[in-house]
Amino acid sequence: MGRKRKGRDISGWVIVDKPAGMTSTSVVGKVRWAFDAKKAGHAGTLDPEATGVLAVALGEATKTVPYITDALKAYTFTVRFGQATNTDDAEGEVIASSDARPTDDQIKEALGAFVGDIMQVPPQFSAVKIDGERAYKKARDGEEMDLAARPLWVEELVLVDRPDADHAVLEMTCGKGGYVRSIARDLGAALGCYGHVRELRRIWSGPFEAKDGLSVEQIDAMAKSPELDAHLLPLDAGLDDLPELRATPEGAARLRNGNPGMVMASDVEYGDTAWASLDGVPVAVGVYKAGELHPTRVFNLT
Repeated sequence: MGRKRKGRDISGWVIVDKPAGMTSTSVVGKVRWAFDAKKAGHAGTLDPEATGVLAVALGEATKTVPYITDALKAYTFTVRFGQATNTDDAEGEVIASSDARPTDDQIKEALGAFVGDIMQVPPQFSAVKIDGERAYKKARDGEEMDLAARPLWVEELVLVDRPDADHAVLEMTCGKGGYVRSIARDLGAALGCYGHVRELRRIWSGPFEAKDGLSVEQIDAMAKSPELDAHLLPLDAGLDDLPELRATPEGAARLRNGNPGMVMASDVEYGDTAWASLDGVPVAVGVYKAGELHPTRVFNLT
């Protein structure tokens, strides 16, 4: 028999404004400890030096993580022109340089090629798996890899500031799996001057915004207190992009057992993904078919 996990059966979302210099995994561990939660996870890794919204799910809310991971996200980031680094950010070694600097108009014109459905090669220092091993581990050993390009949807990419000739501040809204470092690298290449990310901040992810996030210092100060619990968002905050259906009592009972259950639908169509509730409590996420929700994830909330 497996060892029983210690901690509270607590479910919901905690929005953290992650500081630079801390890994996403460390933030999750901090939140789990502060809430004394049995289970925790996050929706979308941020690089250690990046800041901004990191959505941490506790308990049953971890079942809704994919819906935040798949949602649109927005970033502001500063590109440093004239230098390429082996990590595509300021933490790496400079591997190429140029005296060329683009004008504002040249930057704006080049950005068009990075909007819409694009193909993007991940950085050498990334969590992509190559032959079962993370790319960054191979890169640390000096191995150069031929990483395959991956599709990315970029909703918007705009120039928002130009502090000086060496730097440009951009804002990007994109879908799942985007590497901002690759955008900076490829933009520098397109402009013929090299480039890497100097600073990166995720300003929102799905329904969650960095301005609403707790700092690590606040989490430490309120740890294991009712004051901290008051900052816990409900599980269904992670289902904001999905339609809500009202389950009948009989339907809810069937859904909780993993079976299709009757729901009262409004504007959903056959085959839509939705979630069902009973008396305001989330019961399940699933696919709507002819008056019933066919569950893919069931919540055990009391």
